[in-house]
Amino acid sequence: MPRAELLGENGQRVGRHFAGPTWEASDGSRVVGKMIANLPSPDSGSIPWLLISAVSHEGTGKMTRVESIQRLNTKGGKAPAAGCDAAHTNAETSAPYEADYYFYGAR
Repeated sequence: MPRAELLGENGQRVGRHFAGPTWEASDGSRVVGKMIANLPSPDSGSIPWLLISAVSHEGTGKMTRVESIQRLNTKGGKAPAAGCDAAHTNAETSAPYEADYYFYGAR
């Protein structure tokens, strides 16, 4: 399940990303997307690059105009190769990652 802070060019928090997949801007607006294409990252230890199409919106802020999202330049994020065993069936782990998200929409 994704869980990430979205940072602007100056490192300031501008929103968050979580299950859905959903992106929420600091103004409370949200966009939920659906993956339409993926490409393996050039870095074999990183999650894939994605193209996502918006399927729904909430609120009246920045995310309401988003029509598509790209995730590029990923670093990390792959699940541990060992996976979970029976002794850890309710355990949760995280796989930190960095990526560039680009949001596209009508002006």
